[in-house]
Amino acid sequence: MRMMRRLLGLGAGLALTAAATLVSAAAKPEITIGYVDGWSDSVATTHVAAEVIRKELGYPVKLMPVAAGIMWQGVARGKLDAMLSAWLPVTHGAYFEKMKDKVVDLGVNYPGAKIGLIVPEYVKANSIEDLKAQKADFNGQIIGIDAGAGVMLKTDQAIKDYGLDYKLVASSGSGMIAELTRAENDKKAVAVTGWIPHWMFAKWKLKFLEDPKKVYGDEEHVDSVANPALEKKAPEVWALLKKLKWKDGQEIGEVMLAIQDGAKPEEAAKKWVDSHPDRVKEWTQ
Repeated sequence: MRMMRRLLGLGAGLALTAAATLVSAAAKPEITIGYVDGWSDSVATTHVAAEVIRKELGYPVKLMPVAAGIMWQGVARGKLDAMLSAWLPVTHGAYFEKMKDKVVDLGVNYPGAKIGLIVPEYVKANSIEDLKAQKADFNGQIIGIDAGAGVMLKTDQAIKDYGLDYKLVASSGSGMIAELTRAENDKKAVAVTGWIPHWMFAKWKLKFLEDPKKVYGDEEHVDSVANPALEKKAPEVWALLKKLKWKDGQEIGEVMLAIQDGAKPEEAAKKWVDSHPDRVKEWTQ
């Protein structure tokens, strides 16, 4: 009888411990992160961060695909806890100036971000100025993305400033890639509007055309930005976002290219996290 009581007591103790563990895990608040679904770097970085937050820190995570302006407003108003897609100091400079008193920049997660005109490495042109003499090779056109995008507005300006007799063809991200793919397959000249980080740099050997007039500005960086309340809400997540940083375009390119090749973003992120324990340890220590 005494043994039975001990066993019952032990069982009750284990049950209480398990219940306490579940309650503790459940007590962690949900982390809401915004990202721009059409930006491959935004998708890749955000899903990798979410996987680390769930797997290593034990927080539930909700990802919200939104437009860039809504993403900034969401973080500023506390509807979103954070975003990892702030292009600074130029591309999102106006958003940051307007909301800098309501958000906290936790630091760079991707250095060396850049927009401009991109060509295959085999193309002779090295500068935007070289396009003048090679108009026939490029069929007198530059393949763009969505009309109104920042890089498209800059390209309109570049055509004027460099005196190019070229037509900027508005398309989409996928349309631009389709033209680049055809040119690469046939080893023909093509100039496209683009940016880094992007998975196309992991797939092909490409180069930015030099921009001596600085129409596209200097290199930028992609930062992680959070609502100030996140520091108290989830200090471990706050610390992670301050440390999470890609080494280079090749590293993030692994995730972006996997998604482009058909993997679901969460699957590509999980595979990368599982394959790079040392990098994840650097971010979470």
